[in-house]
Amino acid sequence: MLIESKGMLKGSFRMIVVISLLMAVTASRPTFHQGTQKPFEKIINSAGMQLMIAEENTQPTLRIVLPGHATSDRTIEIIFPEHVTIRPRGKNDPTFLYLFQPGQVGQRPQWRQFGRSLEYEKNFPGVHMAARATLEEDGVRFYFKLSNQSKVPYDLIWAPLDPRLTKEFHDVRLERTYVHHKTGFELLASETPGRLTMPLNRWLPARYLVSYTWPIPSLVDVRDGITYYNKSRAVDAPFIATLSQDSLWVIASFTRNTGNVWSNPELTCQHVDPQAALSPGEETILETKILVVQGSIDEVFKMSMKQRDAMK
Repeated sequence: MLIESKGMLKGSFRMIVVISLLMAVTASRPTFHQGTQKPFEKIINSAGMQLMIAEENTQPTLRIVLPGHATSDRTIEIIFPEHVTIRPRGKNDPTFLYLFQPGQVGQRPQWRQFGRSLEYEKNFPGVHMAARATLEEDGVRFYFKLSNQSKVPYDLIWAPLDPRLTKEFHDVRLERTYVHHKTGFELLASETPGRLTMPLNRWLPARYLVSYTWPIPSLVDVRDGITYYNKSRAVDAPFIATLSQDSLWVIASFTRNTGNVWSNPELTCQHVDPQAALSPGEETILETKILVVQGSIDEVFKMSMKQRDAMK
């Protein structure tokens, strides 16, 4: 991990903000490429952060490698996506078109590299998906372009990222994972102080959720052996962030709009899952950005809100 002086951090942070704003505008409408793939080149930004394919999984998984870390480092892994789900018009229950499985399962996608971007395409029953991840100076921007190739309207289509954090970002008791309310930052799990002392086998498995646009459901619910905790107050931004153990790094996920934000503390995953409705013959883009920055959580939040307006 790189350790810089306070003055250097402030200077590099200003540079990141300027570059990020420019890239957010130019990247707002992605073009997915066709053609023959050249041999992959290293994808690295000016700070030394790398974007890599996680070869241990056949199904699409990416890795963000921090500056100075070995390329084998698995601290930040992104399931890309965790699943693809639709709810056709007139149906109450969603249909899973795809569900990620770890290891050597199924066929590997035909990855393509264009500059700092990795892309692939995949067909599902009634849906075509083009996926892109682009390394930027302050993190990685993710797109899913989804096309409805059926004759049925989808009231919901959904392809969520699943960023999983380990090592210095692992936060099993949600002591360093924050969301933003009208009153400012709070820990995601601030309303459950008992989590800090209860045995892990009572705390886990769990999901901790907080509404953004959706109505707030029952505060505690147990389903299939998993305890779902819902915060009693909505957040005012589709944003969730986790600090490293030494508080030098912040990893934050955000999107333009979503129903809620949440985490599975056992995996320290960050979910800000955008969704859309999609008519036959139409397409939509679901976009999420993961910021990976040395700086304060307040600075990272301001960065995310400046970039958010240009998102799909």
